[in-house]
Amino acid sequence: MKKYVCEPCGYIYDPEVGDPDGGIEPGTSFDDIPEDWVCPLCGVGKDMFVPAED
Repeated sequence: MKKYVCEPCGYIYDPEVGDPDGGIEPGTSFDDIPEDWVCPLCGVGKDMFVPAED
């Protein structure tokens, strides 16, 4: 599964890790995260994330 980067702060969402503190289980693809999820570091929405470069 692809990683995504928060453009404002650089946080990387890794689907293998998820965001347990934000209620996102490990193994959850970015597309399956609820639309109201926000970056755990800076609080912006999913629309501010871009696919990570490999």
